[in-house]
Amino acid sequence: MDEWHPEALATIVDRLGIAATDLTPPRSRKLRVPYGPNIHLLDWGGEGPPAVLLHGGALTAQTWDYVAVALRDDFRLLALDMRGHGASDWTDAYTIESYAKDLVAVLDGLQIERAHIAGMSLGGTVGCEFALCYPERTESLAMIDVVSRPVFAATARMRAFISDFPGAATVDDVVEMALAVSPRSDPERLRYRMRALLKRGRDGRLMWKRDQRRPADYAAILEHLAGFEARVQDIAVPFLLARGGESLIVSEDAAHEFTARFREGRCVSIAGAGHNVQEDNPRDLADALKAFWTGRLPGYGEKWRTMRSPSSGRALRGPIG
Repeated sequence: MDEWHPEALATIVDRLGIAATDLTPPRSRKLRVPYGPNIHLLDWGGEGPPAVLLHGGALTAQTWDYVAVALRDDFRLLALDMRGHGASDWTDAYTIESYAKDLVAVLDGLQIERAHIAGMSLGGTVGCEFALCYPERTESLAMIDVVSRPVFAATARMRAFISDFPGAATVDDVVEMALAVSPRSDPERLRYRMRALLKRGRDGRLMWKRDQRRPADYAAILEHLAGFEARVQDIAVPFLLARGGESLIVSEDAAHEFTARFREGRCVSIAGAGHNVQEDNPRDLADALKAFWTGRLPGYGEKWRTMRSPSSGRALRGPIG
């Protein structure tokens, strides 16, 4: 992997308190989808139960690097570049259903019958659609900082930064632009993220590594999310909603209300994290996913308590089953 930066990764995960024992790069693979674009993924290997990680809009598979190094000893992790993102092919169709069909093709190509599905933001929307349409392929579903009715206005600054990006000469220039918009961000983590999100255009300037030929159809995505309210009671597999404790997009009340619609719902709030939970506090998110995937996370109930991350001791607010 040309974009693998183990020294930077080692520094960041050490600072975040992640006990990473293996920083070898995942295998970069591209699978042919019979009916659509070729899909790129990072295969982290391992002999544990398979788990698929789906990124948010405008991100790539590498947004999961910190979580993946924390969990690779226990699970076979597959982080996808969804169609139109990262190293996956572009297409003319970006419906939620088309993203979900791509995931089926990936599992078929890897000869995986069932997998845990975890997705952040857009990836969580895709994961929920996949669980509804392909229950026989779904071991569990985790949605990261996305609910049926998110506070869309809270994404305005982030969306503007992405859509109005003029290009740049260096990654450091992009980091400086990002810090001007979000001054509380960690420069080192921003630099690590931007290395994965940028590529050189024909003019030599850095540009986003995604299909920008037309704007994202946010109205269609929001309509699809709202439609989940009448559908998710059909999901029989275990469900986890992990919201960022400081998220402006998913309120705690909205998280509880959405979780209660599932037969086997659980909800945790990850301290110190905004919308990009997997980058803001990957240690506690990895702990929550591990507990969920191994059946140790309590189910949804009327009473609530504060659980603690075993690796950090930080609070993870969650339900008593």
